[in-house]
Amino acid sequence: MHTPHVVVVMGVAGTGKTTIGPLLAARLGVPYAEGDDFHPPANIAKMSAGHPLDDADRWPWLDAIGSWAHGREGLGGVVSSSALKRSYRDRLRAAAPGIVFLHLTGDRRLIEDRMSHRQGHFMPTALLDSQFATLQPLAADEPGVAVDVSGTPEEITARAVRALDTLPGLTPR
Repeated sequence: MHTPHVVVVMGVAGTGKTTIGPLLAARLGVPYAEGDDFHPPANIAKMSAGHPLDDADRWPWLDAIGSWAHGREGLGGVVSSSALKRSYRDRLRAAAPGIVFLHLTGDRRLIEDRMSHRQGHFMPTALLDSQFATLQPLAADEPGVAVDVSGTPEEITARAVRALDTLPGLTPR
């Protein structure tokens, strides 16, 4: 029997982390945590005003996500986090060494179009360029997989499950 992992659904804004995360958690039979809920109010206000976060803004947020992931070690879970830089993922892994990453990737035009149709979200499309500029894709030595976000949420989730099944130590679904 394999120990369930905590999966961090990562990627730039608009890739569908909040849509795919709960679907993936349901498929894996584990709880889902929305990464945006870990942001302090000052971060939400800054992004809502159209200003990108800097590293100092992100550390407490990443630490809160890492603490949740640590608490789910051996139990499994899915949490969303942009985790755009290697240093952010390293910080998450320092808190919860067994986590794996699901990097949602896609064409910038598709992502911007999806962002423009979201309702009630604080992240404006104007910040998408800063997200792509910050993004450092998963390196070969990082535990995780990349999955394209074209198609329906169900198709993306199915691709994600198949991709995650290829990682060592994960229980096939």
